[in-house]
Amino acid sequence: MKILILEDEIPAYQKLTKCLDTFFDIKISQDWARTIVDGKQLLQENSYDFILSDIQLLDGLSFDLFTKIEIDTPIIFCSAHAEFLFQAFNTNGIAYILKPYSQDDFNKAILKYQSLFNKGDYTTLNTSTIDALKSALQEEYTTYKKRFVIKKASGIQLLNAVDITLIAASGDFCLVNDAIGKRHTISQNLGSIHQQLNPKKFLKSIEVK
Repeated sequence: MKILILEDEIPAYQKLTKCLDTFFDIKISQDWARTIVDGKQLLQENSYDFILSDIQLLDGLSFDLFTKIEIDTPIIFCSAHAEFLFQAFNTNGIAYILKPYSQDDFNKAILKYQSLFNKGDYTTLNTSTIDALKSALQEEYTTYKKRFVIKKASGIQLLNAVDITLIAASGDFCLVNDAIGKRHTISQNLGSIHQQLNPKKFLKSIEVK
């Protein structure tokens, strides 16, 4: 097995190699590049089973590299920036590890690679696989509303989302009950509020009269 590591920071590179050594029983052959220029040269001269890639390299974003050279090698992205998640799947991304990460986080990404590809004999991901990965990762990394601003005559109050027990539509507003039974008014409609809340924690229901 041979892999390419694209990482501009030495400590981050060292952590990746340590995680690799911990996961695999055998010594993994690896190349390392800190720039788009060096990464491009390595990709043109070698074949890899998969790529471990940061997004921000010394001379630009790794996405720039993957648009300059056509590859079908699966990529595991390692980044501190969740906002690049969906762009990663336009460049053969199969997993997205958010920094700082643990050995367990790293292991899950490698196991995902192993489940998708058999001993390095892989084909380009089909549309259904990519859509499934996007859906799973979108749910994992979506940031939901943690608190709402409540305007009262006495001033502004913050209401934590975890303290909300009931939300009821009232025209263009919503009536919200908190954990201690108090009722508040939020100047947003129910559809808007529902999109901001974690669907695993808030169930939407319709009252039929």
